[in-house]
Amino acid sequence: MSVELDGVRVLIVTSNTGVERDELIVPRDRLRARGAHVIHAASEDIDVQTFRHDLIPSEPVRPDMALSEVDPDTFDGMVIPGGTVNADKLRTNAVAKELVRSLIAADRMIAAICHGPWLLVESAVVAGKTLTSYASLRTDLVNAGATWVDEPVVRSDAEGWTLITSRKPGDLPDFVDAIAAEFCVRTS
Repeated sequence: MSVELDGVRVLIVTSNTGVERDELIVPRDRLRARGAHVIHAASEDIDVQTFRHDLIPSEPVRPDMALSEVDPDTFDGMVIPGGTVNADKLRTNAVAKELVRSLIAADRMIAAICHGPWLLVESAVVAGKTLTSYASLRTDLVNAGATWVDEPVVRSDAEGWTLITSRKPGDLPDFVDAIAAEFCVRTS
């Protein structure tokens, strides 16, 4: 096991259904392999139903805790996976929106992939940011004041906080590398 991210605490947030499997599992496992302590919090502390390509049911994943149990002061950053149902449910979750705002206020990094930026739109934090997402979110992000670009990974420090975004599961290697690099810079 690598110790590159030793001491880094990462929060991954999801709803309990509709989560794109690889967008949850890959960052969780790869950041853990680099030494990070990764906690998965879901809307409820019950199994999370994952999917592949938004439509094909995959295995359920047990979260570590419910969103309501999360103390944002104990985390160095947050990862928001996609999946249309996951993101649609998560963006209406008041606790998830408050976690986003709390982490940003504490200068913590936020990373979102695919449909994950919907939570950021609903949290009213994307104005002035440059980011990417699944292409169908472009209009929502632009209407919320962001600049949308079609790139595998985008890092934005505008508005006084760091946001890392990616478009889809195929971008996961770049996405995870960008998250790890950001944590390395913050802890060095």
